[in-house]
Amino acid sequence: MSTALRPRTGPTAGQRTPDGRLRRRRALYHLAAPVAVLTVRHGEVLHGTTVSTVTAVSREPLLLGACLARGSRFAELAAAAGRYAVNVLTGNQAHLARYFADGSRPDGAEQFAGLAWEPGPYAHAPLLDGALAHYTCRLFGSTPLGSQEALIGHVTHAVVGEGGPLLSYTGGLFSGPLTTVPDPGPGSQTRKETTA
Repeated sequence: MSTALRPRTGPTAGQRTPDGRLRRRRALYHLAAPVAVLTVRHGEVLHGTTVSTVTAVSREPLLLGACLARGSRFAELAAAAGRYAVNVLTGNQAHLARYFADGSRPDGAEQFAGLAWEPGPYAHAPLLDGALAHYTCRLFGSTPLGSQEALIGHVTHAVVGEGGPLLSYTGGLFSGPLTTVPDPGPGSQTRKETTA
């Protein structure tokens, strides 16, 4: 017999304190995530931005979600163009992650000067050479979520590259070879759940 889950009535006293908020924010840094550069072309305007939150939110249709600061230039251009690209970075592309996160970089097409890229299919947004994967997306929707704006893209084209991912973790960028964790197989229990 199943029972409905009920939310707690409110935060505990410790959660309401500034220290409680700080602990929760620090805990978020322990969610490892692939780093990507989103790119868009609207008319003759090109723009790119680094994001550390890209995730598959649906398999059918194939939808990717990315979070940006509310009111970001990228979100405005993506809404106007109705399409954009996601460049998932490899471990040796941390320089691109830092560059597209730097607010002092040139504006428009100049920010891509000196970089190797080609226009992608459908969106015609820059696809950065050497990326781990490229996804071309039609804007499926966007919604404000607290201080962020979530973009949902319907993947129309995808290309896979080679290498390992660049990861955002504990506030820094990490790369390196991935180690496969062996599956202990059915019937094994790596952690016991206890109840009080």
